[in-house]
Amino acid sequence: MSGLKTIAGYTFQKESYLEEALTHPSLSGTHNYQRLEFLGDRVLGLVIATWLLESYPGEAEGKLNRRFTALVRRETLADMACKLGLAKEMLLTPGAEAEGTRDKEAIQSDITEAVIGAMYLDGGFEVANAFIRKHWAPLMKDGPSAFKDCKTLLQEWCQARGLPLPYYKMVERTGPDHNPEFTIAALVENKGEAVATGPAKRQAEQAAAGALLDKLVGESK
Repeated sequence: MSGLKTIAGYTFQKESYLEEALTHPSLSGTHNYQRLEFLGDRVLGLVIATWLLESYPGEAEGKLNRRFTALVRRETLADMACKLGLAKEMLLTPGAEAEGTRDKEAIQSDITEAVIGAMYLDGGFEVANAFIRKHWAPLMKDGPSAFKDCKTLLQEWCQARGLPLPYYKMVERTGPDHNPEFTIAALVENKGEAVATGPAKRQAEQAAAGALLDKLVGESK
């Protein structure tokens, strides 16, 4: 861990909690993130559910549930792992690294929940609560509509105009295994392309899709 004690703005008192939260099962028997992920999932759910009740006192259960699902879904947590630098700190075997484990959405999601569980054990509920409310605040403000990703929006835009569906190709992968950067091109046949980079394939694809959609919409005006 090279003495790592601070991650995503929180300094751990007991570094072993953080190490466990960032350890992939490929590396060390039962000393890995899985148990903390189990705990973090429940802590995150409690914080988000409570927050929603506070923020939308007159809203029906059905709409609250849609908001909740958007805030805790796998894609949201994976994006958070990349944004906060959690994924790049994960500890795993060279074999798992070579298989692209660090870039898998499900693994990134688990790491986010494990770190939340580790914070809860290390600093208590209020620490985890403050962490979640700080980093999820923009998502809470925008609501479920914010979770319709750029790839989906680009696909729908193409379908509405009878255009070929967009596709994506890897342009370049740079950086060390523990901190890669992906360059992805989004393309719509005979209409154009856009290129973007990101710390994970999914993020780079989303950024490229957003850039291409902006380009196509601008040209159609």
